[in-house]
Amino acid sequence: MTGGLPEDDDGALAARARAGDEQAFGALMRRHKERVYRFVRAYVADAEEAYDLTQETFAAAWNGLSRYDPNRPLAAWLKRIALNKCRDWSRRRAVRRFFFAAESIDALAEAPTAADASEERLEVNLRRLDLAIAALPLGLKEPLLLTAIDGMSHQDAAKVLNLTAKAIESRVYRAKAALARALAND
Repeated sequence: MTGGLPEDDDGALAARARAGDEQAFGALMRRHKERVYRFVRAYVADAEEAYDLTQETFAAAWNGLSRYDPNRPLAAWLKRIALNKCRDWSRRRAVRRFFFAAESIDALAEAPTAADASEERLEVNLRRLDLAIAALPLGLKEPLLLTAIDGMSHQDAAKVLNLTAKAIESRVYRAKAALARALAND
C-alpha cells in the first residue's frame, strides 16, 4: 500500500475506513459521490431529495463497512445501498400521499419560469423525462437507471438486482418502450 489516498484502490480504502480512517472513507466518498448522486437523482426526480438520499447512502455505508465484502466491487455495494434508500423514500412518499393528500406527481410537473424560451423548453422536457422515469414501475426503473443512466453493464446490473443479465436486457427494453409511450402521450 502506498499510503496516499487517491491512488489506493477501493478495497484498500475500505479496509482503512473499516479500521476507523475517516480520510480513507472521505476518499471513497469523493470517488463515488457523483455516480451515486446521478443514480439517486434519476430515481427520485428531485435534486434536493437526491442530495439527502446520497448523504443517507454514505452514512449507511460508513455504518455498514463491517458488512462490505472486499472481494466485490464497492461501486455495486454503494448502488445497492442507494437503491434501498430510494425504495424507502418511495414507500415513505406513498404513505405521505395517502395520509396527507400530498400533491400528485402531475402537479409537480409545472416548469420553472425561464427568461429564454429555448431554455424553458429544455427545462420542461428534462422535467417531463425525470417524471416519466420516476413513474416507471420499480422492476423497469431500476434496471434502466443502473444501465442507461449509470452506465453499468447488464451483467453488473444483474448482480446488483439479483437477476439474470437477460432479465435486465428485457426490462431495459420494456422501460425504454414505456418511456417512449409516456413522452409521446404528453
